[in-house]
Amino acid sequence: MLGYDDKRNFFRMMVNSPCQLQVTDDESSRTMQAMCKDISATGMSLEVDEPSIEIGTQVSVAIDSPSSQVPSLAAIATVVRCVPEGDSSCIVGVEISEMK
Repeated sequence: MLGYDDKRNFFRMMVNSPCQLQVTDDESSRTMQAMCKDISATGMSLEVDEPSIEIGTQVSVAIDSPSSQVPSLAAIATVVRCVPEGDSSCIVGVEISEMK
């Protein structure tokens, strides 16, 4: 049966676009490359080459646009989920708190 069984308030748009992720936690502030898998009005899913990012960590996400017709995206977000993907990467779910 086909149907909408995702309980989210907003639809997710598949993006699969490289992005830059700045992680600010108690230990340090570091910038890394990531892959934005999908985005919605309130959050996004990112694949990062780190085994884990702690839930509650504040991050800044920047996605450059390849076109002058579409603006780049910059957002402040909070990590709400981190699912390991093997030994050295994870899928991070973030909730957007501010668009820049």
